[in-house]
Amino acid sequence: MNSFLKISDKDRSALVRALELILEDEWDEAHEIAQEKEGDPAYDRVHALLHRIEGDEFNANYWYRRVGVKLPNYSTEKETQELFDFLMDRS
Repeated sequence: MNSFLKISDKDRSALVRALELILEDEWDEAHEIAQEKEGDPAYDRVHALLHRIEGDEFNANYWYRRVGVKLPNYSTEKETQELFDFLMDRS
């Protein structure tokens, strides 16, 4: 989760919104948010999750590698919730 250590309140809000959209099955809207700041590790981490949810493991692995994270060996639902909880604990 180190990619989430130094993010602004504005970015935190955007990332929380992306995760809420994931939970609402609004993949395209969440993907747009993740792409807004491509290259920012926190956004790229959410981008990785989105491609994992999509079932595109090759693309997901690309984004996980960019942030130095291995593809998790647990459900996307659990990963989404972990990221959401982590962001909410730091607001």
